[in-house]
Amino acid sequence: MSRPIPWIVAGGLAAALTACPARTPALPSAAPPIRVPPGCERGQAGEYHHTDNPAFRYLGEDDGGTLTLTLARAREGGEVRTDGGTAVRIVLNRTPDGFVGETRATTFSRTGTECPVRFPTQATVCDEQGLTLRSVASTAVDEDCKPAASGPKPVWKEQRLLRGAPDAGTPDAGTPDAGVPTTGDAGTPAGH
Repeated sequence: MSRPIPWIVAGGLAAALTACPARTPALPSAAPPIRVPPGCERGQAGEYHHTDNPAFRYLGEDDGGTLTLTLARAREGGEVRTDGGTAVRIVLNRTPDGFVGETRATTFSRTGTECPVRFPTQATVCDEQGLTLRSVASTAVDEDCKPAASGPKPVWKEQRLLRGAPDAGTPDAGTPDAGVPTTGDAGTPAGH
């Protein structure tokens, strides 16, 4: 007497297991929402000047995700433009953590070595009049362009950039060969 039933049961179980659908991979979670100050979601492209020292002019380019403000210089006839290799650039990204990024500049060590420096920066206000930025104001570097082992702690400072050109006759601070003052200033007027 043969026992066909166990083979039938085993075959049925194998067929049932192979017929089960494969496990569906989990869908990636949605990206967290962008959280920026009110008004900062709008395009911020255009010309700006510093409230405390209108000689500091910036040209803003905005692709909807990143705002790049480049220190600019005035040309004869009133045209304001960057020279491509300018020493100061503020780059802000719209992120879940805010409208944040850095100010990129060049400073010089005590021995005269040219050093690229970066300062944390964020936009705190975007309104019709302009932008309010909060940034570390200065840094210290050693002869190898590395952060100095000693020196003052970073100080965050608020800066206000107004839309448009400053009053006629305002001197220009955006010469591309001037770079940033040797104090390691973040592209803002000295003493501010």
